[in-house]
Amino acid sequence: MPSVRQISRRIRSVENTAKITKAMSMIAASKLRRSQEAATMGRSYRERMASMVTNLMGQLHDKDDIHSLLTGREVNVASVVLVTPDRGLTGGLNSNILREVGDYIENQGDSIKILAVGKKGSDYARRAGLEGFGQFVGVGDRPKLEDTLPITEAVITEFVSGQVDSVAVAYTRFVNTTSQIAVVEPLLPIDPHDFEDNNNRDYILEPDASDVLARILPRYVGTIIHHAILESIASEQSARMVAMNNATDNANEMVEDLTLVMNKLRQESITNELLDIVGGVAAIEN
Repeated sequence: MPSVRQISRRIRSVENTAKITKAMSMIAASKLRRSQEAATMGRSYRERMASMVTNLMGQLHDKDDIHSLLTGREVNVASVVLVTPDRGLTGGLNSNILREVGDYIENQGDSIKILAVGKKGSDYARRAGLEGFGQFVGVGDRPKLEDTLPITEAVITEFVSGQVDSVAVAYTRFVNTTSQIAVVEPLLPIDPHDFEDNNNRDYILEPDASDVLARILPRYVGTIIHHAILESIASEQSARMVAMNNATDNANEMVEDLTLVMNKLRQESITNELLDIVGGVAAIEN
């Protein structure tokens, strides 16, 4: 049985831990609103970009050259853009996305290359012995589109050069404060059927639709990657806030339990001392 002094030290240690987790929860909460707004606005921008690509795809003719990002081929080497946080303390967020990617790789059955965005994804690729063609860490909590351009350029270069035959992007989609979903979505080649729309508008384009599309498609790929990073950041801050709140609550409960044990030990000690005094007085009187 530990002594009262040992339990008291344990209580102080747990209280200090609760202060740290509370502070981390407050920091994550302050970042959550901004990252949530960025992810929500990113969805709107992505939808508008998809609508623009839809209109351009509807104006292509058979004689138009098919862009290399639209050209599908037999998949011998697949790749995944794995978007993860740089840090832990996010509950089950990291394990969920890594498990989803592991299942995807297992079902793929082809040679896999990984482009890791985030330290946790990079560590996973190294532990699993997966071949990588890029690593980007320290993206930050407020990345701009130009900050993620090197990632887009690396992905497009790898696909156009034929080093990989397909590209998927894996990230954690933000649903709400308590729910984040790990998803793996196809990225390249871009499937024209994803842009079928009967309400295409007949725009007058110069020089022509194929040239405009050739400029738009790389930006569309960059938009998807940038939006995946924004969703992952919002999910990270939300998961960290919830995890640190739970850790704080658990620490406070542990303090209460330890305090109860310490008080019981003190009562036992006081009772024993009183019994010794009473016994001593009775012995003197006899």
